[in-house]
Formats: sequence, structure tokens, C-alpha cells
Amino acid sequence: MSVDIHISPVLRIGAGSVDTVGALVASLGARRPLVVTDGFLASSGLADRVAERLRGSGADVEIFAGTIPDPTTESLVDGLSAVRAHAADSIVAVGGGSPIDTAKALAVLAVREGPMRELKAPYRYDGEALPVVAVPTTAGTGSEATMFTIITDSESGEKMLCAGRAYLPSAAIVDYELTMSMPPRLTADTGIDALTHAIEAYVSKKANAVSDTFALSAISRIGRWLRPAYADGADVRAREELMTAATLAGIAFSNSSVALVHGMSRPLGAHFHIAHGMANAMLFAEVTAFSVTAAEERYATCARTLGVATDDDSDAAAAEALVRELRRLAQDLEVPTPAGRGVDRQEWDALVPVMAEQALASGSPGNNPRVPTAEEIEQLYAAVYA
Repeated sequence: MSVDIHISPVLRIGAGSVDTVGALVASLGARRPLVVTDGFLASSGLADRVAERLRGSGADVEIFAGTIPDPTTESLVDGLSAVRAHAADSIVAVGGGSPIDTAKALAVLAVREGPMRELKAPYRYDGEALPVVAVPTTAGTGSEATMFTIITDSESGEKMLCAGRAYLPSAAIVDYELTMSMPPRLTADTGIDALTHAIEAYVSKKANAVSDTFALSAISRIGRWLRPAYADGADVRAREELMTAATLAGIAFSNSSVALVHGMSRPLGAHFHIAHGMANAMLFAEVTAFSVTAAEERYATCARTLGVATDDDSDAAAAEALVRELRRLAQDLEVPTPAGRGVDRQEWDALVPVMAEQALASGSPGNNPRVPTAEEIEQLYAAVYA
């Protein structure tokens, strides 16, 4: 069976590469970029720094700083107005997954009119879009390298996965220096998010030889460098390795798929406003424990690559070692449970059936080595609560 592999035409990786953004955008033939970011990055001066570099290469630039965490269809309205008011011919996305996901959606909606809900999976949009240059400031989502965006439907509350080549950035600037100020909590959540991407890409039913290569490289780096980055945010080597790993993991799952962890984590963000990386971290160990027997060899390879098992261990033992490591990682990085984060038990229990149906409807659980029923997903939600 043949597979198509899609990678952004330009991935510019390295310290200080953000300052080449002007020349990179100019090389795409764009002259009227809109910088899409959030209020924090606008106030920090990074958005102005990017805009200055763009102007230095002759671009006419405006900044839209109205993105929100976990973007919604409603939050896209002002952004789309900004795109049209500027007559933007390109978008430079500066920030974590939310600004980049917002930029991808705006790039599509600027060309293809109609509501975002028409584009949710399983629909795939491979049509025209404005070129996007992604400048990630966190090491986790991998959105700079994927063919996906996540937008919440403001009317239904559903966190929609939208997929297709139109969402793949034309270029990405992966500058680890932009992550040096990340606090420990964000470092942990985004790092586990990247690890989830890599492991799910590797065990997915849609995995292939190319996605495997990127996934295993990401797993190896994260296994070695996540704890050091969490312990010391000024560890330059750790920051560089995690930033590279996040992009590699993004390429891996964009060309394979995510699975049950992601299917279950999206409703947590939609209903309880739990950040995506943290939601994945809450679920990762329990979902892996549920899944390992269906793909022991694959999970065992992940464990060996992560450094928690050896070739002398049987596949079954190695797979179990992976589950233990994911539990240890959650403890070491102080990942809260939903209860620990203050989620009300009655509200949780009432929403579990809804979240289970939404998880299944996303399609991601169908890629899992062990495909769950709605009842089994409900049991998993119950297991991770306390």
C-alpha cells in the first residue's frame, strides 16, 4: 500500500532563526503578511520583533493579537476581519498551538467561505489557503508541522479536528531560544504532549516507515531531555532537543495519526477548559495501559527507545515498563488529575457519556491499536478522575 508523505517545504531550525522571518516570507512572494499572535506575546515584544523583521524585508505588516487559548469559531470572527481589512496575502503565526491553529483556520477561511463546522473530520480539505509561516514558541504541539487544526464550535461546544493539506504551513521557523522562558508547568505539559504525539503516531494503525522514523527520533530526545528541561528551564541543550523533538513528533503524527489519547483529550478542553497538553498528560498512562496488549511489539519499541527497557526484556515486559514510566513521568512532572485541578465530580460524571461519544466521533480512537467502545472510554474517564 502506498502512502503520501507531507512535510512543510521549509523547516528552518536553530537559534536566532526567528530573525530571518522577513527574508523567508519575502521568498514566498508575500508582501502583506498579517502576524497572528496572542496578547501575551504582543505585550512581550516578540510580535513587534517579528513585525520589524518583516518590514525590514519590505513587507506591509499588521498584527492581530486577539487569539485565545483553545480557539473557537467565534474567536475566528475578528481574526478573519483583520485578514480582510489588511488584504493579507499571508499569515505569520507566532505562539503556541492556539495561535498557530487560529492562523491555519484563518488562512483557509480567507479563501474558502462558509462555516468552520463544514470542515471538521472526517471531511478533508486539500484546497486553496493563504500561505502560513509558523513560528512556535512552545515545544509540544508540533502544529508548525501538521496538516491539522483544532477549533471549538462555539454553538455546540464540540472541539473539532479539521484536516487536510490546506492546513500544512508553507514554512516553519523552529527557534528554541523562543522557549527559554517557558515555566515548568508549560514545559511539562507541552513535553508530554509531544511524547503523546510520537508514541501515538508509532502505534497508530496508520503508521508507516517514514512516520516511524520521525516518531522514534522524537521519543528518544524527549526521554533524555524532558526532565532536565523541567528541572532547569535555562538548560540550553534540553530546550534545543525538546524543540526539535516537538517538530519531529508533529511530522510523525501528521503523516500517521493520533489515536485514543487525543480523541479523549479534546472533550476535556472543550468542557473543562483544560489545556490540550495537560489533558493528554492526564490520560496518557491509563490509555496506554488499556492499549498495550493489542500492540505489544510496538509499545515495547517505544519503551526501549525511551530508555526504560532493553533488548533483553520481552516485549510484554517492555510494554509494561512503558506504562510504569508514563505513571512516573506524570508524578515527576506533577501532572494533576482532574480532581486535583478542581473539576467537580458530579459535573465530570454527568459529562462522561457525552465526552465518550465526542471522542468516538472524532475518529481518532479508530486509529488506536485497541479500538474502544463508548463504555470502555467511559471507564477510562472514570479511572483518570481521582
